[in-house]
Amino acid sequence: MQATSTLPTLSDQAERLIDLGIPDITGITPQRFRKAAGAAPDSDLYVVTDIDRGDHLANWSPDEALPHLIEGGRTPLTLSEGIQWLLHQPEALERNRCFMTIGSRKPAGAGKLDSRTPAIWISNGTGRDGKDNRNAPKVGWCWAGNRHTWLGFASAAYRSPLPAA
Repeated sequence: MQATSTLPTLSDQAERLIDLGIPDITGITPQRFRKAAGAAPDSDLYVVTDIDRGDHLANWSPDEALPHLIEGGRTPLTLSEGIQWLLHQPEALERNRCFMTIGSRKPAGAGKLDSRTPAIWISNGTGRDGKDNRNAPKVGWCWAGNRHTWLGFASAAYRSPLPAA
């Protein structure tokens, strides 16, 4: 698996979300998903392009990775963007090739960020996870000052609003 992936077309993404039952969970009609994929007026939907898992930043701390991404002209993925990516390309998450979503760190006041950093990884099925969850995707958090050899920092080239219809 390469660290950078090309997602399916917006129409294919909408159909995948519909097939996964996301309209039932969110209360958004399948027609709205299809309309958004075709270019939705008065929408807060947007497209994230050129997603990278950030493998080259493995063993960096979130506090080190964020300035590096910004200096490189990239934007860190949010947790919801990371989950959306994996709904469409589950193979982007591999054991020992997982990622943090530092775009979702909460402000802590005075220009600082909360030390908890959202991440998505493959569970080993130990501790509270339980052996039945071995190899299952997991959403959780890590401390911002810690380094992990198996966690990169997912990012995108840019976010672009969907054009009006």
